[in-house]
Amino acid sequence: MAYNPAGAYVEHEDTQIGKFLVFIIDSLTYAIDIKYVKEILGVQTITEIPEAPDYIKGVINLRGKIMPVMDLRLRLGKEPIDYNDRTCVVVMNCCGIDIALIVDTVTEIAYIPNENISDPPSITRTRADTFVEAIGKLDNRVILIINTDNLLKEDTLTELAELL
Repeated sequence: MAYNPAGAYVEHEDTQIGKFLVFIIDSLTYAIDIKYVKEILGVQTITEIPEAPDYIKGVINLRGKIMPVMDLRLRLGKEPIDYNDRTCVVVMNCCGIDIALIVDTVTEIAYIPNENISDPPSITRTRADTFVEAIGKLDNRVILIINTDNLLKEDTLTELAELL
């Protein structure tokens, strides 16, 4: 609670509620809840790790901290592409682990009101859509909201622990 000049205590409003980091992968628009995002960088020098899954590109040294790098394009089952000056690294905390996600490009931080977010259709489940927890509507765009917990399922966490 905070004290306001009128003499009443008021609850702090969480200014991150409903805010998402919006990015593009393979012409589709995705988003991650901003509460997980720590920073956005350009592509860093990545040190490969032998026997890692194809979507784990290796590790980076970010200010003395070694963290795994996941190519989100590959994790979502898309074809690999060469990185360019629009490619971004999104450093986030996922399941208690700091990880760097490579995305094609970051477009914005957007507010998506709760009433504009709905469950994804359940007609079919493919590998990629297990990572989509909701569908957001923003202006005339459809935004696929990533389920960050599913990015690092228990089997992936075990593989990362063994590699690092």
